Amino acid sequence: MDIDISKVMTHEIRKEMAERYFGFRKLIEEDKEALDQAIRRQSLTIEQRVGIDLTRIYMILRDRRLIDRFLEISGLEEALFYDDYVIDSPTIRARIFAGIKSRGLTRSGRFTKLFLGCYELLVEHVGQYREKFGELLEERELINEEIEVFYRKNDINTILAFMRSLDRQGGEVLAAPVQTGGAELLKSKMEVRPPGPVEQHLSALPPLVPMPRIRGELKKLAQQALKGHPDGFLVS
Repeated sequence: MDIDISKVMTHEIRKEMAERYFGFRKLIEEDKEALDQAIRRQSLTIEQRVGIDLTRIYMILRDRRLIDRFLEISGLEEALFYDDYVIDSPTIRARIFAGIKSRGLTRSGRFTKLFLGCYELLVEHVGQYREKFGELLEERELINEEIEVFYRKNDINTILAFMRSLDRQGGEVLAAPVQTGGAELLKSKMEVRPPGPVEQHLSALPPLVPMPRIRGELKKLAQQALKGHPDGFLVS
């Protein structure tokens, strides 16, 4: 049986190009998937830590005017996770304050320490969240750089043009798609899309004001909030 050497070589060249191209692309797609998973984990973190911290503080302050003042002095730009129903729910209150202890000789002292303790936790968790958020931004930037390098070494138009030249020499594999517009569809399928902005899925929280700088203001808020808790809240 006669073997058409030109067709064999064309097939091998095309196979090598495809393996190299899609091999590099697979690595990038794996990096993108790892980033997506990290974003999903961080989304759970902000809900389970920062969200609970904020909900505790909202429950302590209760009055929306006091909450707005808290947002102003703490550096938060909006009332994240605020929900009127949640704030007024005794069942949810008991659940998210479970295990939280407040010490002090007086009801006022216990209430204030409870509030300050919740803020300390919030500052800690927001700091951890911001650090991880920054790492995710860096990871996304690295992936974008990988994609730029990938395209510099694997220009789609050049690859398609080269494959068409091979087909003219060894067959008609790409001839029909080029004539019918299928080359554009093939080009679209070969593209490597960059990951979406991290901010689409996660809030970019600002740094919180350290407690020593606003301790006095926080204590005033606690004393005002205590008047709105005739039921004794958790420190009766």
